[in-house]
Amino acid sequence: MIWKTAWKNVWRNRVRSLVVIASVTIGIFGGVFAVAVMNGAIEQRVDSALNNEISHIHINHPGFRDNYDIHLTIPDLDSVMGQLDETAEVKAVSPRIIISGMANTASKSAGVQIVGIDPSLEKSVVDLHEEIIPGTGDFFETASRYHLAFIGQDLAKQLNIIRYVIDEQTISELRESKIPEATVEKLVPFTGERFHSEEDFEKEVKAVLAPGELEQYGRLIREKAWSFSERTRMTLTFLDGDQVQTGAVFRIAGIFDIKNTVFEMSTVMVKKDVLAGLAGLTENDAHKLIIRLEDMEQAKAVSSLLSKKFPHLEVLGWKEIQPDLALMTDLVQQFYAVFMLIILAALAFGIVNTMLMVVLERTKELGMLTAIGMNKKRVFSMIMLESVFLSLIGGVVGMIVSHVLVLFTSSRGINFSQFEEGFEAMGYTSHIYPEINPGFFITVTILIILTGILSSVYPALKALKLDPAEALRTE
Repeated sequence: MIWKTAWKNVWRNRVRSLVVIASVTIGIFGGVFAVAVMNGAIEQRVDSALNNEISHIHINHPGFRDNYDIHLTIPDLDSVMGQLDETAEVKAVSPRIIISGMANTASKSAGVQIVGIDPSLEKSVVDLHEEIIPGTGDFFETASRYHLAFIGQDLAKQLNIIRYVIDEQTISELRESKIPEATVEKLVPFTGERFHSEEDFEKEVKAVLAPGELEQYGRLIREKAWSFSERTRMTLTFLDGDQVQTGAVFRIAGIFDIKNTVFEMSTVMVKKDVLAGLAGLTENDAHKLIIRLEDMEQAKAVSSLLSKKFPHLEVLGWKEIQPDLALMTDLVQQFYAVFMLIILAALAFGIVNTMLMVVLERTKELGMLTAIGMNKKRVFSMIMLESVFLSLIGGVVGMIVSHVLVLFTSSRGINFSQFEEGFEAMGYTSHIYPEINPGFFITVTILIILTGILSSVYPALKALKLDPAEALRTE
């Protein structure tokens, strides 16, 4: 009976109830969808880090990470790799030689980490070979009389390896795209020009395009003008085992793009045997073993197992290799809960205000109900249920709307290309696919019910303090 009465009371003032429900709906929708976007970004970052950068477990000499000493290789490498191959949880292993050095072209230079790999083994532990920009080469598959190097897009830009060319083909491709003819015509005078850096190219383009055109079409224009010559070469220099500077000329085998500026700027991959020969190491030397597991969730248990198996080596799980990712994945659910609590706390003030108005408007009615025998417990329950109904209706509608939008955007993604540089500087892609754990909706539902209950306490207590005799005299 009390449930039915409370439900009818909600709709006695339909406009006011709908306003409260709408505010809760918008708040819950905004909160849940924001969480889905943040969760999608974090999931993509973790996935990219594990699949393209670090894999699941690293093994190295205990002192190697302190100063990357070229002499601190893994002792008895063949035996260690043999034991890893016999470990059921281990899917693949790839040895690496890692040396700090300089990458140089005719016009620019940059400090890099030179990573010597076995291409066939490397493919089994990371998927970087799948992130090659079309038209820039391959993953050490093409024969060359030069040594080969595999580099990131941002390093290629830094070294002026990537250039920007506007020719007749570029103009034709721009016309075939969605760019208006008037915008394309502004670029025609640049036909035949080559720009050695992205900065030079953007400076000239900004001079002729309106701000609106640049914001809407700048990215596409840059992509169409992007140019790379497979004959491009660079020099890598570093100190060998005798602390003598050495180096060699490398042809660019391919350019990868994983939307992580730091990794792309600092990593140059070359063949392990080539780097070993230049550095005065042997082909059986390695500074680090990269391990991919059958299941990434086993990383902590397997790293503990391997630490016991190889007490003379340092074994690190991916959460120890990149603690920032570990912090995000370990605390993300708590952060989402706090985020939603803040939103619900703000909504609670609106619900409290509404329920106080309800109590004041129905003073005479509440006094009459008390006078004819309704006990305080039932009055309290009625006010509480009205508050819960308002919260729950708005919350459920908000979650339904947000769920529909998450389903829609999870396959298409949300493009934040205008903030691309900022995203990539932190290692995130600017094209985010929202996703959310179904269990999160259960958590939100519980929080909504609690919000409704807590929001009703003060108004309900005000109702209980009413004196029936005075309430009945209220006009």
